[in-house]
Amino acid sequence: MPRQQDPSRPDPTVIGEVSAPPFARLPDPQTLFIHRSERLEALADDHQLGLYLRFLAALTGAQHRIQDGLPDVELPTAEARERARTFGMPPLDRNQFTSDAALGMTLARLFEAATAIEKPEAAAAALSRLTIADASGVDSMVRNVLTDAIPMNALAEHVYVAAALQVHFARLAARLDGPKLVPVADGACPACGGPPVSSIIVGWHGAHGARFCVCALCGTLWNHVRIKCTLCGSTKGIGYQEIEGGPGTVKAETCDACGCYVKILYQHKDPALDPVADDVATLGLDLLVREGGHRRGSFNPFLVGY
Repeated sequence: MPRQQDPSRPDPTVIGEVSAPPFARLPDPQTLFIHRSERLEALADDHQLGLYLRFLAALTGAQHRIQDGLPDVELPTAEARERARTFGMPPLDRNQFTSDAALGMTLARLFEAATAIEKPEAAAAALSRLTIADASGVDSMVRNVLTDAIPMNALAEHVYVAAALQVHFARLAARLDGPKLVPVADGACPACGGPPVSSIIVGWHGAHGARFCVCALCGTLWNHVRIKCTLCGSTKGIGYQEIEGGPGTVKAETCDACGCYVKILYQHKDPALDPVADDVATLGLDLLVREGGHRRGSFNPFLVGY
């Protein structure tokens, strides 16, 4: 059996590489969700959350399939995008977002596709309620997701709405001009202004070892220096926690300044890691870190309520 490289040691294949990571990397909706689905399916084997992970694998698979034939998404005007850039604002402002035909069809297709997947009883009941909800009720849920304010009495319904919004906003973000994106605020996506779901250390050529935050909504990645809180920007009181005996590829980066934590995934050690899927699969790490008094500072619509 070939000897495995110690993941804690530098990769000799990148010695001498000059790291010059881009500020932002836009999502590819055609690969984003299918890769996530495959990762969730792989994680489900022999996992305590196996049933839920398989449900999410099916749901993210549906996110991939429903894209064929969707109406083109419409970006804000070039003038509006340039104005946002000038004032350090996200071009896809979630606070100013209004539903359109593309989102309407995305929601309808996602709800229809979700009826055919195997799901927990609570998720099935939530989907039944959702499919008979009126337009104003669905619009209200859209607004809840975009403001990260999901009510506890309707968590399951919002999972489906969030899944549709992820597709829509990934399609929007994919059409932006990546090099024109600028920093907007600590802990905010430069494309849509949303919070990160986690951060990743990448192994890309030209950016090996760089850290990127990953938007929970549109999937945009933005560069963020290491050993610095992804939420408040503090460099003091930064710590790292992980499950003892684990592979060391997923840790919680804690910040004493703001009292929050965001997971960091060492994707350069394990390229299969997915910022959303592996966040869900490491729920045990959340429980461990909370015992120490830190609060979850990231947002994952598939973990709301935990």
